[in-house]
Amino acid sequence: CFVQSYCTGLFALDRRAGLQSGETLLVLGAAGGVGLAAIDLAKAMGARVIAAASSQEKLALCRERGADETIDYSREDLKVRAKELSGGGVDMVYDPVGGDYAEPALRACAPGARYLVIGFAAGDIPRLRANLILLKSCQVVGVDWGGWTRREPAGNQQLLAELAEMVASGRLAPRTPAAFPLEQ
Repeated sequence: CFVQSYCTGLFALDRRAGLQSGETLLVLGAAGGVGLAAIDLAKAMGARVIAAASSQEKLALCRERGADETIDYSREDLKVRAKELSGGGVDMVYDPVGGDYAEPALRACAPGARYLVIGFAAGDIPRLRANLILLKSCQVVGVDWGGWTRREPAGNQQLLAELAEMVASGRLAPRTPAAFPLEQ
């Protein structure tokens, strides 16, 4: 799980979108494996992280893992709250969820923001309104780490080496693996 989640995250945040220290990142599905990896990586890169998830329990985990702010999108208006917490709009959206959360997240973007399409855990592939992309002068960036690894195996080896260095230096804190009986 570490390789898939953290490689996707580093590829997205660094290689595809150039996340900079001081920027604000909105992470959807933040309590999942890919979301938690994005929080960890973004904090290591100096970003401010707003984690969005569907319950207080999930958001507590996100805060424990380093999120600066949280949004319970089952109870709060994602667009309104993200704009409030970011001071007007987020610099980047990390979206592994899609579905009904895509458009409010896009509307929460600041001018010039980057919207990373990571996946569609909600099941529905969203249709983003082109007028919003135009009016915000933002970028919608596709992230296909798996496809990139097949095209750029040497680049992927470098990505893995960077992750290993970040873990060894203590900049990243991935969860320790655990074993469970099949019944659990």
